Amino acid sequence: MSANKPTGILASLATLLPELEAVYKDIHAHPELSMQETRTAGIAANHLKALGFDVTTGVGKTGVVGILRNGDGPTVMLRADMDALPIKEATGLPYASTVTGTDPSGKTVPVAHSCGHDMHVACLIGATSLFAKSRDAWRGTLMAVFQPGEETAQGAKAMIDNGMFKRFPKPHVVLGQHVMSLPSGNIDWRVGIVTSSADSLQIRMFGRGAHGSMPESSIDPVVMAAATVMRLQTIVSREVAPTDSAVVTIGSLQAGTKENIIPDEALIKLNVRTFDESVRKRVLAAIERIAKAEAAASGAPRPPEITPLDQYSSVRNDANATKKLVDAFLENFPAGSIEQTKPTMASEDFGCFGAGWDVPAVYWFFGGDDPAVYAKAKKEGKLSSLPTNHNPAFAPIIHPTLETGVKALVVAAHAWLPS
Repeated sequence: MSANKPTGILASLATLLPELEAVYKDIHAHPELSMQETRTAGIAANHLKALGFDVTTGVGKTGVVGILRNGDGPTVMLRADMDALPIKEATGLPYASTVTGTDPSGKTVPVAHSCGHDMHVACLIGATSLFAKSRDAWRGTLMAVFQPGEETAQGAKAMIDNGMFKRFPKPHVVLGQHVMSLPSGNIDWRVGIVTSSADSLQIRMFGRGAHGSMPESSIDPVVMAAATVMRLQTIVSREVAPTDSAVVTIGSLQAGTKENIIPDEALIKLNVRTFDESVRKRVLAAIERIAKAEAAASGAPRPPEITPLDQYSSVRNDANATKKLVDAFLENFPAGSIEQTKPTMASEDFGCFGAGWDVPAVYWFFGGDDPAVYAKAKKEGKLSSLPTNHNPAFAPIIHPTLETGVKALVVAAHAWLPS
């Protein structure tokens, strides 16, 4: 038997799947917003305790860390994020979410697992079960981390600020994965930059209100904001080199309450994605310059307020660790199912762990789409029509997505944990 084949660990995967499917459906039907994942964290913690892990809860508010020591050997960290999104689910599934939650502003919002973190939790629960039940097939220490608040870039930082690096053993490698709109059963990997950095900003623009019939008495913040939005769209096309990459997305433009009242203020919320730090700085500087210039051109009574909302660093895969991981994947998965991919403009706070601990980290993607549906859409040039992460209709097919995700975690961790 090859050292890269964790056959003994995976032996009971098939019999475990019904239980994992039930866990997945339960979490999917009961999503929780970022930093509010108390129920999900409880499920993860209870599962780890039953398996004999040393469990610490409340790490970074709702995070869970489980440690399973099994003799001498490396320490491997496996991470899954737990939070859901303020989205109304539109999958039509019998286990679809109908719950609501309260967002940080106090507003009641629908909540759904439209990014796949429920699948991540179920997969890590499955992987820890398999390792705990087959301790004669590996040696070392397994660290399972169920992380809150990935969607708001709060969770990893909160866990670290809560003493994670001092309270738990330093891993030899940090491993993580994300379900994506790819054929179920497939795994995508790459060396170097995997996900982009991301900056979210709020721009508050100030005007002078007036009656809609007397625009001459106003300084209209709606026009000011609209002009700003249009000008911001020129940053990528006119200030970023074609050989570089950047995305500037305006996700929210809010102003006024009634059609015949010119308001005092307008609010813009935007998101920036970049791979290169120099490009990032250039884009952020351009946003500030344009917002201030448009306000000045409108005669605004004061400059705009520009407030950072959240920030993600890029995720970079260590070259040597990635090679070790991919070699293991190629030996354990069918030919053609393991593919190298390009960087994605999605963002993640997973990179905080490897960078903060100064240890190698590897992050990969696994597919959640029905392979036949994906193949048909690809053939017809309609891949963009498939629901992606953060779409209200996004929901991975359970099989073989679940078994692929569990097996990927086991194969990855076993590459560092000797038999």
